Amino acid sequence: MISYEERTKDYAEKIAAFQVKQKQPYEFKRRYAEVRIKEFIRECAVRGLNCHVSVGGLDSITLLMLIRSMGYTSSDIPGVSVSSLEDSSVQTVHRALGVERLKPYKNKVDILQEFGFPVISKEVAAKIELLANPTEKNKTVRHAIITGETGEYGGFRKGTRMKLADRWLKLFGGYANEEEGVDYCVPPNGVKVSSQCCYWLKEKPADDWARANNSVPFLGLMASEGGRRQKSLMINGCNYFGKSTTRSAPFAIFMRQDILTLAQEMDCYYREHIDRFAKTSKLRSGEIMPESIIPAAYGEIKRDFSGKLRTTKAQRTGCSMCGFGIHMEKRPHRFDRLRERNPKEWDFWMNRCCKDPDGTLYGWGRVLDYIGVGWRDEVFDMENAQLSFDDIDNEEET
Repeated sequence: MISYEERTKDYAEKIAAFQVKQKQPYEFKRRYAEVRIKEFIRECAVRGLNCHVSVGGLDSITLLMLIRSMGYTSSDIPGVSVSSLEDSSVQTVHRALGVERLKPYKNKVDILQEFGFPVISKEVAAKIELLANPTEKNKTVRHAIITGETGEYGGFRKGTRMKLADRWLKLFGGYANEEEGVDYCVPPNGVKVSSQCCYWLKEKPADDWARANNSVPFLGLMASEGGRRQKSLMINGCNYFGKSTTRSAPFAIFMRQDILTLAQEMDCYYREHIDRFAKTSKLRSGEIMPESIIPAAYGEIKRDFSGKLRTTKAQRTGCSMCGFGIHMEKRPHRFDRLRERNPKEWDFWMNRCCKDPDGTLYGWGRVLDYIGVGWRDEVFDMENAQLSFDDIDNEEET
């Protein structure tokens, strides 16, 4: 068995080598991504595997377009998505690019009622969920979440990132009061936190499709976004063939400026070949091809006062009921935007999507009140607002 010290040294060396690539110019990174894509396709062919692109927002749309620009068609490498979870403008682009649409296994309301709300971050929500559902098997992990103290596999360390940030311990650590001898709060009824949404809505449908089609995914992930996947991408690199997981993340070494630069180039490629894409599109009757692959929810890609590229509207898009990272957003936040865009849908998610045992209706509003996020008053300065989901999986730092 590899010791904790040996494993740590190996990880550090891999991370250092990865960070050198992150500092290379854009032209290097684009060529590097294309090389990794070709290598992954070749290796999958040797192993008897098919490939597909897991498509969601702008990053993965850009990845799909890069692969198309390299000559691979939808017959070679299809795009696959649970599109119904995305913003309507994202769905339009998916249809224009011929992306295959999958259905989620559970609806959003059932997930919130049964499992709880996706709030703070996926990593933090999973920890709170463990605290709320104690078993003998997760006892050691729950202790680490409260104290930061690890067991043998973790080198018997103290003060690790396994420990919940103090602000969340105060609100959710009360599940462990008796066992750990602490005095934290237990959230009121209806403020149940869960990380299950992504699994039932996206991950399981995508995994089952991949299994049925003997296919492994290209993912539009970047280590620079931080979060749960950052360390894994740095250690395992762009292409990974593991015992239970095989995937390619050609953009792993990209920074945000790199992906936006490539998105602009791929948008030009799309415009130049729009007639070709129209032949394989899955647009609805009467629907016309969008002029750009950059969904309207993102606005345009422009340079700000500092000269950096950014999207003029959303920096990230996602499911309309997702609350990961909401506490980090300045108002108007994503639910404020939903209120402006669709007041009826906003009212449903905020006030009426779930039901107490006594029949009282409630929704996201109860959760936001508990974690201290404003939502009741109308705040609409949409022209100057920026919606950002950046670093929402890296909550331990905040």
